[in-house]
Amino acid sequence: MTKLFLDLHVLQTVPPSNVNRDDTGSPKSAMFGGSRRARVSSQAWKRAVRLDFQEYLSPEKLGVRSKRLIERIGEGIAAHAPELEEQSEELAQKLLDKLGLKAEKPKRNAKGEDDEEDPSAELQYLVFLSNQQIRNLAEYAATTAQAGEEPTKKAALAIAKVDHSIDVALFGRMVADLTDLKVDAAAQVAHAISVHPVETEFDYFTAVDDIENDAHAGAGMIGTIEFNSSTLYRYATVNIPALLETLGDETALTEAIEAFIISFVRSMPTGKQNTFAHRTLPHAVVATLRTDQPINLVGAFESPARAHGGVTVLRAAASQLAEHAQRLDETYLAPGAEAPKQWVVTAHADAEPLAALGEHVPMTELLSGVREAVANAVSSS
Repeated sequence: MTKLFLDLHVLQTVPPSNVNRDDTGSPKSAMFGGSRRARVSSQAWKRAVRLDFQEYLSPEKLGVRSKRLIERIGEGIAAHAPELEEQSEELAQKLLDKLGLKAEKPKRNAKGEDDEEDPSAELQYLVFLSNQQIRNLAEYAATTAQAGEEPTKKAALAIAKVDHSIDVALFGRMVADLTDLKVDAAAQVAHAISVHPVETEFDYFTAVDDIENDAHAGAGMIGTIEFNSSTLYRYATVNIPALLETLGDETALTEAIEAFIISFVRSMPTGKQNTFAHRTLPHAVVATLRTDQPINLVGAFESPARAHGGVTVLRAAASQLAEHAQRLDETYLAPGAEAPKQWVVTAHADAEPLAALGEHVPMTELLSGVREAVANAVSSS
């Protein structure tokens, strides 16, 4: 299959919030174009996307990233062979050890109670496996134990290198000391940044004791929470041939692409969500199928978008994004290269300048348009 990339560009306004905070509790930020911008990390939004997958994709199509895979595989061994239940975790640990994934008992808490249940061994780092791979490894461990045989690294590796889930194929798997388990990520997600400068603000709050006490008048506690508000530019890209190679199936490919579009558009990291109720949907989404290379359009906002003369920040941002995208394609599109296919979803009148980039459609038609274009590209390759 020739090169084909799906780029997603999103403009989304987020109200006062602390979506993604640093080690001091402050909203994450970055310097860009000479000014301080709000930032939501790539990692935070990728996790939000993976969690959103669980709302509508079946577990068989998803994976688990955990240190506690010994427990999970042990459960699978016991389900497959109930007579092995008492030694199921031991068998699971032996299998993962053969695979090259070392485990250790987690440290007890500081109290160290004698009656505390002995914890299960955990892997030394998070490992991402599909639920189907977990099930297959459990069945292999159970079958070899029933036959009185030892599992082999070759067989275990063979199991872990097929039947990848949608989320593993999209976001990849990195195991530093076991490169045979590596899965290259088909999707890349940029750090979201605000299209305008921001300043961190402080919410001073008090909590009042519901039971009145004349001897202790005043608040039961006081505190502060840092926050900001912003219109974010979000970007992600999917390498479609790489995704097809990992999944190995055209039906799984189109399902993965559609799932990624839906969840990237509608997901939201949950930092301080109960405090700020910051759930919003984008004002605009631009989806682009390119045959040259993925292109992040963040350069549109090196000069911050600003409200002026009745023009909102959103309209200024939409105008800057549309102009920047058109200029890049006019300047850098290689001779003979296909012009990118583009779809634009706008939910706010101020985002309408983006309609200059492509067909203005509702979300359902964006999904069907991308699905049809990808299917045609696959069939013609």
